[in-house]
Amino acid sequence: MDKKLAKLLEPGFKTIFLMLVVCVAITGYFSIPIAAAEGVCTVLLYVFYRRKARKRRNSVRRYVENLAFQVDNASKHTIVNFPLPMAILRLDTGELVWENEVFVSLNGHRDSVHDSHVTEIIPGFDTRWLTEGKSECPFPIEMAGRKYTVYGNLVKGSAVETGALLATLFWVDITEHDRLVEHFRRTRPVVATILIDSHEELYKGISETEKSMITAEIDRRLTEWFKPSGGILRKLERSKYLIVFEYSALLRFTADKFTIIESMHEVKNSEGIPATISIGIGKGSDCSLEQLYSFASLSLDMALSRGGDQVVIKSPTDFEFYGGQSKEIEKRTKVKARVVANALRQLIRDSSQVFVMGHRVSDLDSIGSAAGIVAAVRKCGKKVHIVCNRELTSAKELIDRLAAAPEYEGIFVTEEEAMFMADAQSLLVVVDTSRPDIVEGPKLLDSIQKVTVLDHHRRAASYIERTAINLHEPYASSTSELVTELLQYIITPNELLKVEAEALLSGIVLDTKSFTVKTGVRTFEAAAYLREIGADTVDVRKMFSGNLDGYIKRYQMISEARHIFPGISLVVSHQPVERAVASQAVDELINISDVSAAFAVFAEGSGGTAVSGRSYGKVNVQFVLEKIGGGGSMTMAGAQFRDKTPDEVVPILHQAISEYLNETKRKEE
Repeated sequence: MDKKLAKLLEPGFKTIFLMLVVCVAITGYFSIPIAAAEGVCTVLLYVFYRRKARKRRNSVRRYVENLAFQVDNASKHTIVNFPLPMAILRLDTGELVWENEVFVSLNGHRDSVHDSHVTEIIPGFDTRWLTEGKSECPFPIEMAGRKYTVYGNLVKGSAVETGALLATLFWVDITEHDRLVEHFRRTRPVVATILIDSHEELYKGISETEKSMITAEIDRRLTEWFKPSGGILRKLERSKYLIVFEYSALLRFTADKFTIIESMHEVKNSEGIPATISIGIGKGSDCSLEQLYSFASLSLDMALSRGGDQVVIKSPTDFEFYGGQSKEIEKRTKVKARVVANALRQLIRDSSQVFVMGHRVSDLDSIGSAAGIVAAVRKCGKKVHIVCNRELTSAKELIDRLAAAPEYEGIFVTEEEAMFMADAQSLLVVVDTSRPDIVEGPKLLDSIQKVTVLDHHRRAASYIERTAINLHEPYASSTSELVTELLQYIITPNELLKVEAEALLSGIVLDTKSFTVKTGVRTFEAAAYLREIGADTVDVRKMFSGNLDGYIKRYQMISEARHIFPGISLVVSHQPVERAVASQAVDELINISDVSAAFAVFAEGSGGTAVSGRSYGKVNVQFVLEKIGGGGSMTMAGAQFRDKTPDEVVPILHQAISEYLNETKRKEE
């Protein structure tokens, strides 16, 4: 069969005729009559060739039809005259061996293209999907300004014996369908809520006239920014707006990175305080307006919990973030602390027992805030346990101090022990994290129904959704500060143990780098309260002192630091290093005058690799490490990789820093 097919598909005589024409031209240079005679012969030969070629194409068509369609005459006639474009090609060579007239006309061809390679007709056409056993091309094919879905199957005949498989292809025009789908997608409704998150600070202490001018300017800028979308903008409250628009407008907003965020910073009161807004957006092609509004509300909560001054977009599957690089403004109220404290106290009283846990590889802030919750539960007369891995922690000395107190006998338990003790009425208090993937006991989190979250980190895309109480304050310096405020409404000062007060103070000292970053009035008020109870600053300081080996490793890491970008240093340790040592190393690196941010990539004793990032706010390390699955706050963040080595993590971190710097540069431009 192959010999016969090769004979039928042998190359034509175009090259020969070209040579004959050249010969005629050369002969014409010497003798016009002879050249004329040769020209006539050449024309006659060409006419003869065209007739033979036509017969040859008909022979090929009949042969392939007989080969590929071993059916009755009626079915054969139906397939040959199939109204959709159809072609047959050899998979081994990619040559077209048969096509119907509809396929020939797709590209405007007048003659058969059976002896052409398929990529000559359709550039870039790939047939691997056929050999993989698929019956539909996984991507649409564009040809002559139209889009097609290509279906195909292998013709199994005698060609299989020689390996020369034939593929039958059917072309379905989806141009109009694709246009309608795109139109449907671009016209889906999108719901968003806008909040002036600096409203209280912006309007505080100014005259009514100035308030009116600021309000008018904010409304004007919002209207001008939103008007081209053709949507609806309505003011719900004095500081809140509702907008509804089409998805096509959202594409334009995201393309320009929501310039309204920066535009609002130009609106300032007489004290120089700028206006900032947070936008929560809900999108989803299959979602109802009610669902979209719910997504918008969740997005706005997410934006506020990450510090405000940003845009968060929620779809049914994930979150997207824009902006949010400005520093948080302290604007918590003691009213909220009192309300949450009363709710927490009642929740504790209604529970059979309480479990408290922080994040994996606990630190002074997570253990310190957990100790504060233990004091609150003790006041309410309920059993309490702290879920902690005492072998994998950076707060071992603090845990040992607490465990030595009589009140803490049997308080520290493992996740397995807690799972055994938990019942339907148990309460779980998660401190210093809101991410379900990094809690100390993920199985315990899934098994307990009543959950409370107390956290100060900027919220990540993954967070604990099912909560009875959620106190998420990115404006706070630490979770220990939040818990200290709550305790003032739950217990009396003499009911807090000295070691517990020192534990809380150590958490504040850790996350503020000894009161140098992210400190506000409330931070010093909480520290003063703990100091008044009896927290010894000397004892707190001792918790930060390391051994000689730790000092040596720390300065070894610092000595190996290098600049990877202007103002950004990186230190890499292939040897296992304690997190506290790595954190202290990057803390010291940012004290160098030309270092704005420092990152440490280091192996962990338990396996895997960790990343620690520090800055004084000029570089948002949270934004950088969120790109690689980490999180934290603007000045302090981290990430973990359980299955990667430091050498594998370094290029990932390098790429994340590069993206962050490019985004920042574009924003400044």
